Amino acid sequence: MAALVSPGITKLVGNTPLLRVRLFEREFPNVEVYAKAEWFNPGGSVKDRAALSMVEDGERRAALTKDKTIIDSTSGNTGIAYALMGAAKGYRVKLVMPGNVSMERKALVTAYGAEIVYSDAGEGSDGAIRLVRELVDHDPQAYFYPDQYSNPANPRAHYEGTAVEILEQTGGRITHFVAGLGTTGTFVGTTKRLKEHDASIQAIAVQPEDAFHGLEGLKHLPTAIVPRIWDAAQADEVWGCPTEPAYDLARSIARSEGLLVGHSSGAALWAVRKLAQSIREGVVVTVFPDSGDRYLSSGLYGRNK
Repeated sequence: MAALVSPGITKLVGNTPLLRVRLFEREFPNVEVYAKAEWFNPGGSVKDRAALSMVEDGERRAALTKDKTIIDSTSGNTGIAYALMGAAKGYRVKLVMPGNVSMERKALVTAYGAEIVYSDAGEGSDGAIRLVRELVDHDPQAYFYPDQYSNPANPRAHYEGTAVEILEQTGGRITHFVAGLGTTGTFVGTTKRLKEHDASIQAIAVQPEDAFHGLEGLKHLPTAIVPRIWDAAQADEVWGCPTEPAYDLARSIARSEGLLVGHSSGAALWAVRKLAQSIREGVVVTVFPDSGDRYLSSGLYGRNK
């Protein structure tokens, strides 16, 4: 079989593998669990999909031109994706990030040549949102501000990509979809398309159980700036995940199946297990947004259980 030849790195976004997850197989033998391995995207996360969609939408509308700098707030993964897209397409990129994002994420953004402006770590992603809005308001002509929390091109990437891939990869057999809430784009876009295919597919959204949590990349919507793209009608249920069980499950799947995943993947696994306890049979698909290698400095894998 001939090796893949690509005309450019951005063409490799999407078409990620769907992996069989066997962590709960003994406990729930009639529940098939699959996960989209989003670290197979060239920038290492699911956010490549949204970033590329928003950048190319800006190009089509002529809102993004070579004399403008791409700017947005990010807790890390979307920033890495913007930085990659900017480098590949020849745009300057400026990112507003909370000061406490992982060392690996900061290093990756810098490696692609993007500029970082740090917001107050204590204010989390909401503080970054407020600061980026101030910067854009000060000089609106200098920037292309996709605003990942409000841009319909974010969920559209998943409506046109992620969901279609899931339907193809499961042969349309999916009965339940589980995904975490950050910008909410992955959940909203994927769920909308899945339910158009089959309205009986149940969609479970996962957020941290409270405002003070350690699930980087996820938002506790009741206490956060709610993304404009969030559509609560798409969720059959929204569950609050505790931090430590999510960490435990991330460590478990790394050691039992060789899948090194991040905090939010652990939260997804927590929800999958809770779901399996109630349904007892079905085909459950979730999303593993990124790999755990960009959280090694955070201590996620630093404790022995």
